[in-house]
Formats: sequence, C-alpha cells, structure tokens
Amino acid sequence: MSLVKFKRKPWGNLITSDFFDNDDFFENRLWKKKMDEPALNVKETDEAFEVELAAPGFSKKDFEVTINDDCLNISAEKSDSKEEKEENYTRREFSYNSFEKRLQLPDSVKDEGIKARYKDGILSFNLMKKEEVKAQEPKLIEVL
Repeated sequence: MSLVKFKRKPWGNLITSDFFDNDDFFENRLWKKKMDEPALNVKETDEAFEVELAAPGFSKKDFEVTINDDCLNISAEKSDSKEEKEENYTRREFSYNSFEKRLQLPDSVKDEGIKARYKDGILSFNLMKKEEVKAQEPKLIEVL
C-alpha cells in the first residue's frame, strides 16, 4: 500500500456537480459581491422611522444621499492609494470601496426635514411621519 498526496481543487467538486448552478455561483459571488452590501436596520416608532446603515471606513464626504420618486438613495464611494519608492523596488497599494442602496419610502414619511448623521461607522436617518398618519387610538365600530 502506498500513500498518494491528495491535491484539492480550489473550487472543490462544486463545478462538476449536477446540483451546482454555475450562473448563480459566478454572478452572486465573484462579480456582484452581494456580501459586501452594508447591513441595514429599520425601527418604527409612533413619530418616525429610524434607519441605521453600517458603513465603516467611510467619511461624511464619501456619501451621497438623495430622495427621488419616494426612494431614499444612498451611495458611497471611496478610493485610496499609496506608493512607496525604494532603491530596488516600487510598491503601490490601492483600494476602492463603493455601495449603493435604495429604500422605497412609505407614503407616511415626510420628504422634508430628513436628517442624516454619520458617526462611528453608522449612517443613521430620522424619517419623520406625516401628522395624519401617526398612530391614532382605535375606534370602536358598532356592528348592526
């Protein structure tokens, strides 16, 4: 009996499997990078919606926030490059990060007076509700 070193393929046996969706694999993992989308929390109170978006590593100037057609559009873009020259070599490093998020706003949100704040890697919004849609006391309806 002899031992033979096993060479594992970097993709494993996934690519040749009958249950593997090649299009989904390459589209979702390599090109779109869905896992890089920032996490989002939405909390509703009687007065407003509070939205928090986790976007560490950015600065306030990197964000562009707009409202268009009842959608809150949030995008950010950041690039950085460093170059180090020595006698025998030159080393260059660069990075590029970006994301875009669109949130459909409910009819109950006021378009004006939206406040945004970026602190400690969290972009937060306070979306006030319109007066006529705020929580009202339930009314008893008589059944005839």
